[in-house]
Amino acid sequence: MPASPPARPRVREIGPAEFGLVWPVFHAVVCTGDTYAYEPATTEEEARRSWTTPPARCFVAEEGGLAVGAYCLQPNQTGLGDHVANAGYMVSPEARRRGIASLLCRHSMDVARQAGFAAMQFNFVVATNEAAIRVWRRHGFEIVGRVPEAFRHRVFGLTDVLVMYRRL
Repeated sequence: MPASPPARPRVREIGPAEFGLVWPVFHAVVCTGDTYAYEPATTEEEARRSWTTPPARCFVAEEGGLAVGAYCLQPNQTGLGDHVANAGYMVSPEARRRGIASLLCRHSMDVARQAGFAAMQFNFVVATNEAAIRVWRRHGFEIVGRVPEAFRHRVFGLTDVLVMYRRL
């Protein structure tokens, strides 16, 4: 009998009390200083507040009780810009190249639609993060802007940042 394919991670919303599940992924991604503007020394409490304080909503992808990825969904702007969602995604280094970023992206677009958002925008995609750019393009996001040298990459120095957008 052929082996069955591995089960997909389960994605679910979490609150502040469960952010400890996400913290190892968040820390592993942020401490490298190559894809996120967060200070590499961001504390767990700072991350928890940023990702779980409304209107932000936090979602975790779990396998066997461990987080393999997560995302934060929130309005891109307040007031007259709150019909556009913003999301940030993180995948644990050990779980990369398994389609988890795509799973999270699809899930976030579904949640955003259900929440009444009309579009989604990523404000700060580091131009050297080619894997993420490929994933977001595959899911219909277009590069609508470039901010020159807006990110201080730990290896490449000043690096451009892309703004990516799609209607939902």
